[in-house]
Amino acid sequence: MSRRVSLPGAEELFRPTSSASPRVAEGAASSDMSTKLQVAESPGDENVKSPKHDEKVTFYCTGADLMALERARLRLRADYGIAADRGRIVRAALAHILEDFEDGGDRSALLDRLSK
Repeated sequence: MSRRVSLPGAEELFRPTSSASPRVAEGAASSDMSTKLQVAESPGDENVKSPKHDEKVTFYCTGADLMALERARLRLRADYGIAADRGRIVRAALAHILEDFEDGGDRSALLDRLSK
């Protein structure tokens, strides 16, 4: 008996997954647990459900910052029915603070926080 394991080929592992199977669609339609849940959209473009992100940035934060971000994520879901991952929250906050800086300049929250 051979100990060699038969694995699927690259075509099977990397097949396109753009269309959901009918079974997945039926399960999603019959479940009403998340009917009140909204998906957060990216700021600035309400027509795009999942924007393509071409760039990546890594930053370090404190444990307290990460916990605050997670609490905000959970509160958005519990209190407002908005499902947003941490990346979307950070992108929304970044868009807001940069817009405030462009509009306010000397009175912006970004300038105030960084000059302390």
